[in-house]
Amino acid sequence: MSENILRFGSDRGARRSEDEPLLTGRGRFTDDIDVPGQAHAAFVRAPVGHAGIRGVDVSKARTMPGVIGVFTGKDLAAEGLGAIPPAASFPGRGGKPMFAAAMPPLAAARVRYVGEAIAVVVAETLAQAQDAVEAVVADLAELAAAADVGRAMAPGAPTIWPEAPDNVAFDWTDGDAPAVETALTGAAHVARVRLLDTRLAPAALEPRAAIGQWDATTERYTLIAGTQGVAVVRRLLAEGVFKVPPEKIRVLTPDVGGGFGMKVQAYPEYAVLLWAARRVGRPVKWRATRVESFLADTHGRDGVLEGELALDAQGQFLALRVRTFVGIGAYVSTYAAVFATNNTKNCLSSVYAIPAIQIDVKMVFTNAAPLGPYRGAGRPEALYLIERLIDAAARATGIDRVELRRRNLIPPSAMPYRAPNGQVYDSGEFEAAMDKALALADWRGFPERRAASERAGRLRGIGLGCFLEVAGGILDETVDLRFEDDGSVALRTGVQALGQGHLSTLPLVVAGRLGVDAGAVKLIEGDSDEVPVGTPSVASRSMMMAGSAAARACDAAIEKGRRLAAHLFEAAVFDVEFADGRFQVAGTDRAIGIIDLARRARTLTGLPEDLVGGLDGTAKFVSPQMSFPNGCHVCEVEIDPETGAVTVAAYAAVDDVGTVVHETIVEGQIHGGVAQGLGQVLGEAVVYGEGGQLLTASFMDYMIPRADDLPALRVGHHGVPCTTNPLGV
Repeated sequence: MSENILRFGSDRGARRSEDEPLLTGRGRFTDDIDVPGQAHAAFVRAPVGHAGIRGVDVSKARTMPGVIGVFTGKDLAAEGLGAIPPAASFPGRGGKPMFAAAMPPLAAARVRYVGEAIAVVVAETLAQAQDAVEAVVADLAELAAAADVGRAMAPGAPTIWPEAPDNVAFDWTDGDAPAVETALTGAAHVARVRLLDTRLAPAALEPRAAIGQWDATTERYTLIAGTQGVAVVRRLLAEGVFKVPPEKIRVLTPDVGGGFGMKVQAYPEYAVLLWAARRVGRPVKWRATRVESFLADTHGRDGVLEGELALDAQGQFLALRVRTFVGIGAYVSTYAAVFATNNTKNCLSSVYAIPAIQIDVKMVFTNAAPLGPYRGAGRPEALYLIERLIDAAARATGIDRVELRRRNLIPPSAMPYRAPNGQVYDSGEFEAAMDKALALADWRGFPERRAASERAGRLRGIGLGCFLEVAGGILDETVDLRFEDDGSVALRTGVQALGQGHLSTLPLVVAGRLGVDAGAVKLIEGDSDEVPVGTPSVASRSMMMAGSAAARACDAAIEKGRRLAAHLFEAAVFDVEFADGRFQVAGTDRAIGIIDLARRARTLTGLPEDLVGGLDGTAKFVSPQMSFPNGCHVCEVEIDPETGAVTVAAYAAVDDVGTVVHETIVEGQIHGGVAQGLGQVLGEAVVYGEGGQLLTASFMDYMIPRADDLPALRVGHHGVPCTTNPLGV
């Protein structure tokens, strides 16, 4: 049997289909692409964190060898270009709207963070463009900067936007404030913590790159760029910047070398490249240097988290109050309003029964790069806070930290469980997952290991964290399923692969549903002409939403196939059975494979109107609820008290992701998430100095984890199929 013939959910040991070309240097990333006649761009970036722009002198740069053009924000503004707006906005406290500071393609009047683009040089070669950048002279009137939340919220802080004199872009609240206040006032115990959530650089392996093109004949732009979804990038550029119908812009995404949320944004550079291509009459290409990535990519996390957890005398949770101050940078990015508010709010109950919850959020402007979604996007903040509160409560009450969690876990018998933050959990066995993680980590054997470390002159500690994340069910997803003349099945979807294995998983869903070889399924992503609608690969939604839509498209094709087979065999529809990729009239030898039927359907006559297109069709999936992956992780560390060096000695993870579609990929995702989480714990931090200068603009200063910083991970599964989608993920 072919190794590609894999049934849904039975993939143990299956390899990722996309790995071989990527590992052998045959991947095709944006910077691998060269367009005939292309020129090259380099950007002039602000050297200070906050300043008024008095002028930009480009005269010398324009005379340098190979230079085709040098353009400033005033040039773009003169042609009526707009700014890139956020994709999400909703009312805040008292109905007050968010001040949605949009990103200009090039700053024209004021720069608000180090690295903000103020001019672009277009030249014959990249080296010539970079040389000419050095000749551009920006006359800047430097202003006081506030590069972090503490400075931006301090009395007398510099105002970053006149429209938000207190530097608060959005003030938002949710929950039952009176009930929470009553519980806190009457509680036997109240645990309190205040935590700093460090700003992070996503540090994707592939830096951002893009090629802008203009077709004067069709009056149409084409952008080639590594994105997490072409549809939203196209829409924001069309509506916000160029003010043209979306059909006038085509966005193409080839292979993508990681994104983690950062590549969902429609960036200013993309707008500039498209405009410059039209202005100079040639394609224009750009690739970020690693320093530019640190300066101008959206960052993640960043904020202050405050929490209060009320408990009764027996250790039962009564209420939770949370305040967060999120440093969103100088502009409001695509989904900032979502991850800073609802994503955090929706996870606050986690796996615990907490009768009342209140959250207050302030999105704070800072003189820093815009904040974007990053690996969890608001959810880790909530889980970090609640787990630290529980540990603080355990110390205050004297109740063992495992026992305190156990007393407050939501039992399976409570499902479906409506949490006070509005989510309805459909399934979950939280205590069983925790116990499995404790066993995997050998929690009971820790005292012996600690004693051994003490004899060696080292300190040893162990910690656990339970979690539940809201995932998947945002907006909707539409797929297009077509049976091609060559016998393949093409699935078109608006989500985008960027390392998480779509080529291995989505075809597996189609193959399992239709009973065909997985190698016969072609996945088409990354072209807004092919998939003009869709939501990006964010919020752990691709398999739940696109996978479920694909399953529905397959089910619709099978139902059409039963009717077509009945027509072909002159049989009743209810007599036609489908199994293993074949339609067969029950009790007879009359049968036909689904691929052959798709071909035959094109020539059949006398069909009802809805069958004229054969088995091809589209399907939309709209989830009634999120899904709720959950689990428990246990980490053990050893510390050298003389040097302070921390070694992660052991790590065990048990996750409930519902139905496992591809176990190898699921385990890879867990490994990656653990690595990025440990990175933040062990030292990753974007640091700005007093004047808004970025102090961590290279891997010499930004402490990204190395492979040898990580232990061998022990991974277990406790899958409880989710009921909110047809795949159970």
